[in-house]
Amino acid sequence: MISLPRLYAIVDAAGFMKTEDLVSFAKELIAGGCTVLQYRNKSGSAGEMLRQALALKINAVGDVKLIMNDRADLCLAAEFSGVHVGQDDLPPSSVRRIIGPDCWLGFSTHNPRQVKEGARTSADYLAIGPVFSTSSKDKPDPVVGLEGVRRARQLTGKPLVAIGGITRANAASVVEAGADSVAVISDLLREPRKSAEEFFRVLR
Repeated sequence: MISLPRLYAIVDAAGFMKTEDLVSFAKELIAGGCTVLQYRNKSGSAGEMLRQALALKINAVGDVKLIMNDRADLCLAAEFSGVHVGQDDLPPSSVRRIIGPDCWLGFSTHNPRQVKEGARTSADYLAIGPVFSTSSKDKPDPVVGLEGVRRARQLTGKPLVAIGGITRANAASVVEAGADSVAVISDLLREPRKSAEEFFRVLR
């Protein structure tokens, strides 16, 4: 079973005009202690995504795992450590055949039925959310709250990543509810290094 850090940082290309800025942001997160970064680009072309992914790969020094959002093919092309897929992407069984046994595979869930189904797949970890209201998705799923995290924890022994509206102010309550890790986008954007360090202090 894989071991997840308390903070699962998401590098969302939507927040950056230039690849250099995206890479600088990622480097600051790594300097702040982040060892897992998911690269997320919901609107870019495959070519743009690959260029940005390769730039991140070159600059991800040390024991840092890079996770590709949605695209198993680009995970392999950029030699990332894993891929994370959602309910509308290829199913985990198909993704596993593409990426092989050694890459990490994450799978998003939003309700107890999906958690149960995800628990039976070859996914290495499950994500549950949105825990709180979030602005990072155009059409977010219904908020599950802390009770949703508790329920998910009861339904799977796989590592559990909570996502959706998580900040330094509420992260501890999410871990106390049963999450192994918290995925964060917005609350890392300002002063990423300092923000990451503060998350790790809160989540000791």
